[in-house]
Amino acid sequence: MPARPPATGPTAAVFDLGGVLIDWDPRYLYRQLIPDEAEMERFLRDVVSPAWNLEHDRGRSLAEGVALLSREHPDQAALIAAFHERWPETLGGAIESTVEVLAEVRASGVRLLALTNWSAETWPIGVARFPFLAWFEGVVVSGQERLVKPDPALFRRLIERYGLDPTRTVYIDDLAANVAVAADLGFRALRFRDAATLRDELVEAGLLPARAR
Repeated sequence: MPARPPATGPTAAVFDLGGVLIDWDPRYLYRQLIPDEAEMERFLRDVVSPAWNLEHDRGRSLAEGVALLSREHPDQAALIAAFHERWPETLGGAIESTVEVLAEVRASGVRLLALTNWSAETWPIGVARFPFLAWFEGVVVSGQERLVKPDPALFRRLIERYGLDPTRTVYIDDLAANVAVAADLGFRALRFRDAATLRDELVEAGLLPARAR
């Protein structure tokens, strides 16, 4: 039986997924398709850009995104289509060191939730690949909500849906803009750098016990 959280400590933890628990990077796919590293970086910056992909996280279908971009760059249509057709190859795997911290948090007895910018269309692929996603009481997926971080409305949706008290909730994310919004809303917001640092910060927050020396 999991331990109960301290009466005055955090009662919930909210994890971002990509960059914290899951290694996602389109370079895993495009290094196979564009041998020249500089050319690949240009393609990821100027064609299948983060801003373009964010619209999939906001709810646009990959098919629509590929069609729009292919009209702008018809000479690169095959490479653009690969983003949709071979999307699973952009997943590098679990960040195991952070999953170990997640397991400790789970055992502590606090509520466990996630808030992620992720396409509704590709979300089932992640659920099938990463069993630890079943540990969460709930996951708010941007593509299903048609809102993306750092929009405060997405954070408020999480708060309202799960009845969270932000002042007793630790929020973990690798992006500074998301951490800033969470802090503004009252969360104990932590910028993720690596698993060891995160664990130390969770000890300081009163969520995990210090390790015996």
